[in-house]
Amino acid sequence: MQYLIRRATPGDAQAISKVVIATLRESNARDYSPEVIAQVGQNFCPASILKLMQQRQMYVAVHEQHVVGTASLDQAVVRSVFVSPGHQGRGMGQQLMARLKEAAIAAQIEELRVPSSLTAESFYAQLGFTKVRDEFHGAERTVIMVLRLDG
Repeated sequence: MQYLIRRATPGDAQAISKVVIATLRESNARDYSPEVIAQVGQNFCPASILKLMQQRQMYVAVHEQHVVGTASLDQAVVRSVFVSPGHQGRGMGQQLMARLKEAAIAAQIEELRVPSSLTAESFYAQLGFTKVRDEFHGAERTVIMVLRLDG
């Protein structure tokens, strides 16, 4: 399925927040405790999303005029890739990542890094990312992965 991938605007903050929270609660809850999900979710209220937009290149995936996915690039670090649970497995995450990769290549970034959730580790591995190490932030475990960019 083809999605419209575009830069996020301040008007998208509420919808992005809803996508992130829904994804955390449905998809990530399989790999993390309710406490970790709640803690991470606090970082994605609409006001926080607006602040992040000022610091990162943030993109959204739109389907039938609704934001159903998001991804950000913070210099050479992939951040906050979330796909609404009802749209997972349809190629949207790959489309969002392709857009981030284009932006990174345009910025002459040679290597992308991602602090992956346990939930998304296999997704990034399918895109060619390789695991470097695990990191722990309290009870939250993330998997640091890298992808070398050619061109």
